Amino acid sequence: MKRRLHIFSLTVLLLLFLTPLPVSAGNNADSREELNVKEFILEHLADSYEWQIVSNGNWHLTVPLPVILYSKTSGWHLFMSSAFQHGATAHNGFSIASSGKYKGKVVESVNNGDAVRPLDLSLTKNALSLWLSSLLVIVVMMTVTRSLRRNPLSAAKGFIGMMEMFILSVNDEVIKPSIGRDYERYAPYLLTVFFFIFTNNLMGLIPVFPGGANVTGNIAVTMVLALITYLTVNLTGTKAYYKDILWPDVPTWLKVPIPLMPVVEIVGTLTKPFALMIRLFANIMAGHSIVLGLTMLIFVTVSMGSAVNSTMTFVSVIFTVFIDFVELLIAYIQAYVFTLLSAVFIGQARMESHGKKNVLTKEEQL
Repeated sequence: MKRRLHIFSLTVLLLLFLTPLPVSAGNNADSREELNVKEFILEHLADSYEWQIVSNGNWHLTVPLPVILYSKTSGWHLFMSSAFQHGATAHNGFSIASSGKYKGKVVESVNNGDAVRPLDLSLTKNALSLWLSSLLVIVVMMTVTRSLRRNPLSAAKGFIGMMEMFILSVNDEVIKPSIGRDYERYAPYLLTVFFFIFTNNLMGLIPVFPGGANVTGNIAVTMVLALITYLTVNLTGTKAYYKDILWPDVPTWLKVPIPLMPVVEIVGTLTKPFALMIRLFANIMAGHSIVLGLTMLIFVTVSMGSAVNSTMTFVSVIFTVFIDFVELLIAYIQAYVFTLLSAVFIGQARMESHGKKNVLTKEEQL
């Protein structure tokens, strides 16, 4: 044990003193513009019209994406994002705004010099990542389905066995007990949501193409997922569910002439999907921000000298790796929590009568 500890200590010291020093960055620190950490992190978390792979000064290696615009004055336009030269130039009267309320979005210059937003149907980084992750989920699930159908009585092994374990775990431990007897109606949706979120969370942790997109950290994506859950809950609710909302079992003076409790119950139906949306968005966004913030320690401490910068580089790498492992756990937890809460909300809407849930019997659970 002591020998292992000594070896680990020597390794740490070697990494600390042999880490390449960013000498050129330190020598030119005064001549360079001060690094805005907040702006840098927000730019990397935001959506974009190209998929950046690597960048070094004015040299960029990116995957250009199609830009699809409709202008009220000039009609439809279709071109690749490389025409913008990474946001430095305009193309056919369109450009990427560098400041203002449309920062990072394509704007059109009109005759009076103002910048207006055209109808933007472009395939952005997040949109392409959504397509890729959806395709990946479909391919994986179809592969698992075919394998299990081919040998339904034999125990699955390897990747197929692992996926079967995940599916049965979510179905038997989350969906079935939370919803009740008619859980099979909602199992396809909830399983799809789980693996969709989990896949996007994992792809967001991969720093290179086709990963690195902040899909589940985009509030528009989480809003759509929460909206689908909201519609599923309220469009399939039972009469008892709506009775508890519109005419709850409380003293009459709380319902008429001022419908105080019905208003509270209706607001409660809106706060549930709102909580789903904010929880997933905030946790994924925070995780990505922490990783980027720890990485930025290397560049922030360049002007503080070689010794400080080398030390902080080592600290940054160690903590970034640690947070990445934590993010792997969070990727699963957030998908699990979203699925669990969605199943619970659906189960509450499937109650047969006041206070009586649509639970499974012991025989049905088996």
